[in-house]
Amino acid sequence: MSRWLVTGAGGMLGRDLVNLLRSRNDTVIALEHRSLDITNHDAVQVYVDAYAPDAVVNCAAWTNVDEAELDEPRALQVNGDGPRHLAQACASTGVRFLHVSTDYVFSGDASSPYAEDAPTSPLNAYGRSKLLGEQAVRETMPDGVYILRSAWLYGAYGPNFVATMIDLERTRETVDVVDDQVGQPTWTMDLATRIVDVIQRELPPATYHATNSGETSWYGLAREVFRLLGADPDRVRPTTSDRFPRPALRPRYSVLGSTRWAHVGMTPMRDWRLALEEAFPLILAAKAGPPASSASAHTASLPR
Repeated sequence: MSRWLVTGAGGMLGRDLVNLLRSRNDTVIALEHRSLDITNHDAVQVYVDAYAPDAVVNCAAWTNVDEAELDEPRALQVNGDGPRHLAQACASTGVRFLHVSTDYVFSGDASSPYAEDAPTSPLNAYGRSKLLGEQAVRETMPDGVYILRSAWLYGAYGPNFVATMIDLERTRETVDVVDDQVGQPTWTMDLATRIVDVIQRELPPATYHATNSGETSWYGLAREVFRLLGADPDRVRPTTSDRFPRPALRPRYSVLGSTRWAHVGMTPMRDWRLALEEAFPLILAAKAGPPASSASAHTASLPR
């Protein structure tokens, strides 16, 4: 597999995926939103027809959870209709299609990791829009679509929780972070690597859970960031979600089980701590470059 079309190529995951593919000397058509609006059905078809890729990976998404709550129709267009248009274009041309989804399709009321086939029941508009996207691509390509659900993404590009905690360590004596939401911090480069593996190995099309292994709370993740900075982790103080009211509800427990990898001869992704340790110097180096916008302190305490 050597010719890829990546939508959402300007985002945190998209940039890591494009960089990874180019390091392999693969041909990459990297499309940011300004190049292709996936809600435009005709434009999507034109691009897929014109470039004739071997695989299309959809990293484009409306990811602002609270804004989705305030404008659900638009979120449904981007996260629901957009993937459908991509799937339709891929189905009509016989192109492999991989769609990235989220842990937010689940309600968060479980006490053990969600299996790939667990019932979905999103709490908020963002989750509903992402679930619509999953349903749309499955209906369009019932036997030929890959869906990779991931969670709590961070990386070197764009605002994210880890980068914000680095900023807050430098500017605050203490930081209050919620300890009643549990999930799986996932490095975008690890997710990008798994995406390439899925397509390159020609795995059976299915829904897979692609997160770094283990689990922690946002508070636990913040403490690990402080530790890696050489700062005192006790400067991070636990608090509860009700201290940071937001337009959208967040799942309290959204850990994803990953048993399906064993069925296709692959191991789950590595532990989140190992990934963060490798990613950390890259994030620091990126932050030392041209300044980028970052989330506010309140957004950092109750992310996504």
